[in-house]
Amino acid sequence: MFLCNLRSVTTQSRGIFIAFEGGDGAGKSTQAARLAEALESLGHTVLRTREPGGTPIGEKLRSLVLDHGHGTIDARTEALMFAASRAAHAHQVIRPALAEGAVVITDRYIDSSVAYQGAGRGLGTAEVRGLNEWATENLEPDLTVLLDVHPEDGRERRTAGNTGEDRLESEPDDFHSRIRHAFLELAAARPASYLVLPANDPVEVLAGRILERVRLLLESPVTGGRP
Repeated sequence: MFLCNLRSVTTQSRGIFIAFEGGDGAGKSTQAARLAEALESLGHTVLRTREPGGTPIGEKLRSLVLDHGHGTIDARTEALMFAASRAAHAHQVIRPALAEGAVVITDRYIDSSVAYQGAGRGLGTAEVRGLNEWATENLEPDLTVLLDVHPEDGRERRTAGNTGEDRLESEPDDFHSRIRHAFLELAAARPASYLVLPANDPVEVLAGRILERVRLLLESPVTGGRP
């Protein structure tokens, strides 16, 4: 079970919250792991986690909402399940780690619900954002790294080696196209809070650019301010 991975090295004064976003197959998990390793080598305390999940109840909800075989899950129920998992994650894991000065790196956060359920399922991006802001008590990342992937490229990546697709991954390409455009619109609306990178760039190039941006964030005197 993947809950979270917290390694105490040297605690900094204020925590930093970084979210990785993007379509399925974008390489978020790979880059989150690379960033965590790089920051640990620099002496930072790092917590790496994921959504849905990160807590015992979150992992159970992850299985229910992503695995096949649980019957029909309508769009509103799906949105509420993701929000419930995120509420526990923010309260039980993310906020306590930030309070201790850790760098928190999460594979998906609110933007994923806005894109997948708000745009992909047609529930409305504003409505889904409002639900998740309430669930997390307005906890926002200091930086969102968006790995932009075309739907066909994402499908090719995630099915390599006969890997099976979960409920959302197996949706048609037009669903994933709506998600991609929603992510890009979110980033365009708040460019200072995002780092948008093409997912097809070499892994090492992406890792270097992400680390460079995060190091600038860590050096910022205003880092760590949040509700």
